[in-house]
Amino acid sequence: MRVNIHGKNLTITEAMYQRVDKKLSFLEKYFNIDEDTTANVVVRVFPTGLKLEITILTKVGYLRAEVVHEDFYAAVDLAMDKLEDQIRRQKTRLSRRHREKLALAFLKQNEPVVEPPVKEKEIPVRTKTIAAQRMDLDEAIMRMEMLGHSFFIYTDSESDAIAVVYKRNDGGYGLLETEPAE
Repeated sequence: MRVNIHGKNLTITEAMYQRVDKKLSFLEKYFNIDEDTTANVVVRVFPTGLKLEITILTKVGYLRAEVVHEDFYAAVDLAMDKLEDQIRRQKTRLSRRHREKLALAFLKQNEPVVEPPVKEKEIPVRTKTIAAQRMDLDEAIMRMEMLGHSFFIYTDSESDAIAVVYKRNDGGYGLLETEPAE
């Protein structure tokens, strides 16, 4: 992970940089962090104390912590506690979401599937254009779950084709892969 530290009304020392770098390296125990991941740290000094802001853009989304404290090192510790709490809450939310769907899928395993009636001439209400980012299937599922969507469009990193991963009614996932037209 790359760490960018900027000081406003403050000169960042090597010891400050090392402390932030060491603390942010502990985030790797929660999820895989690439070398492309950047952590932006801004330290501002005010008459009442200093304000530390940490923003990290990961594959799953933004992690952000903002702390106001008198001591820089104490502010770093408090910000790390906030970031760890955010990660823990997201992982708990994902596991609960999957647990309920798996239980429902188990209960509905022997019930016949009834499809809803199709309405005639449904017109799309909204059009949206997206850029299908390059990633693998596991990352696409994780992003879909983090966004709370029922499907996710991406460019498969192995086949370089547009693919769609979606949630199935039985609690599992489905994958739609595209082939070039002949």
